[in-house]
Amino acid sequence: MVQMYSIAGQKIGSHYLAMGVLSALFGGTYFAVSGPSPAKKAAQTPPINASSPDEEDFIKCDSEPNSSSASAVANIFALRKFLDSADKGEKTKQ
Repeated sequence: MVQMYSIAGQKIGSHYLAMGVLSALFGGTYFAVSGPSPAKKAAQTPPINASSPDEEDFIKCDSEPNSSSASAVANIFALRKFLDSADKGEKTKQ
């Protein structure tokens, strides 16, 4: 037999209470984890304050997620190009 609880003057079986608690738990978890709807706009990135176009390209490449090894190689070349231009700038200042 089922254990019956008296709630607001009604007799409710324990299995209904358990189903209610579990559905509230899993439903609340689903809505909490589901994230924002696609209709919301993504946050804008802050402006890039670069002193040269090479530095700006490097910052843009560095902020993008790497989805393949080809983009990782491109980031390495962009870094080398930026560092070479920075070295030339320091040599001319001295």
